[in-house]
Amino acid sequence: MGALMMHVCLVAALGASLCTAAPVSGGIQVFVTPTVSVRRGHTTTLPCWLNPPQSAEGLEVRWFRLDKFDSPIMFYREKSFQDSSQKASYVGRVSFGLKNAASGGLTAGDLSLKLENATIEDAGDYTCYVSSDLSDQGYDRASVSLTVTEMGASPLLSAEWKEDHMVNLSCESEGWYPEPSLRWSDQKQVLTPKSLKYSKDSSGLLSVNSWLLASSSTEVSCTVGVSNEEPKEARLRLENHPQTESIQSSSSSVAGWVAFVVLLIAMLVLLGGLCYKKREKKKKSGNHHTNENHPLLPKEVLSTASKFNVNVTLDKEGNQYLKIKNGILRDGRCDFPDGEKVTCLTAIKGTPGFSSGQHYWEVSVGKNDPNVDQIAFSLAQNPRFYCLSVPDRRRLVCI
Repeated sequence: MGALMMHVCLVAALGASLCTAAPVSGGIQVFVTPTVSVRRGHTTTLPCWLNPPQSAEGLEVRWFRLDKFDSPIMFYREKSFQDSSQKASYVGRVSFGLKNAASGGLTAGDLSLKLENATIEDAGDYTCYVSSDLSDQGYDRASVSLTVTEMGASPLLSAEWKEDHMVNLSCESEGWYPEPSLRWSDQKQVLTPKSLKYSKDSSGLLSVNSWLLASSSTEVSCTVGVSNEEPKEARLRLENHPQTESIQSSSSSVAGWVAFVVLLIAMLVLLGGLCYKKREKKKKSGNHHTNENHPLLPKEVLSTASKFNVNVTLDKEGNQYLKIKNGILRDGRCDFPDGEKVTCLTAIKGTPGFSSGQHYWEVSVGKNDPNVDQIAFSLAQNPRFYCLSVPDRRRLVCI
């Protein structure tokens, strides 16, 4: 009898103890999707729901980070949001979301957190906590890990040729989060870099830089990316030494310019010789009269020179030393400051002007001038003027 009474007392004491202790889980069970990934600046949902489903409108729901239970990012109680204790950086960016398209929302036990405009600082663990005032339900919690990603720029490849047909290749890319992986490879295998370094800018984004030595006769690729995202790749095909190509190109360019200069000098000498012979021939024949309608260049060179024909208009304003009347250049009937020397101080400007190339035009000096029957002009480049020399005269026409 005494033993039986002692057994009854022990059962009664155990029952009393169980009734006074708060249930750790009770009737509420919380389930989550353990990992979620989102692009920086985008919107995502952290799924959390009750099982079995039941309305959560009368429950207390907290979403908080780490152990910041008293500083929740979202706090719902008594069918309304409690904003007074909400963490400032999440104001206006969090609300209840739907774990899928078929969800019935809060009335069906969906406690998912909707997070807008995700930032790098948002990455980390989030706790979904639910409790009830009913003693038979208690509380429960579960955590979700959020990864925030940012796709950086496409890799930039550069090459520096070394000795023994080797190339120093460098690959760099910026604007990534979290820390990206970088992989070198050629057409046959993965390559091991000589260096791999990371750096962080003021916004928290990461840059990666790496280099290696490779054979000059191969195709190398550099791939940069973060998990769950399509990586970005750059390729470089190494064939010929660029310095050799540059030297060949430079040699070809120099040779072309030399050929052009030689041809130009030969043409000027030919034109000058033909003009001189023509002038001497006319002098000997006694023909000292200039016909304005007659070409100043002989027929044998006119066909070539006419390809570069331009119309030059002399400035009608003239100057105190030279005059233009009826389109004819005349002396100003005064003493010239340069004496017999030919300079651009006694000149007439004209348009258009030329800074390069070959140009041909004709000028009438006067119908009745017995000393001038033909004029050959050659272009003389000057930083300020382009001058036309007049053979057997002491004047210049500058444009």
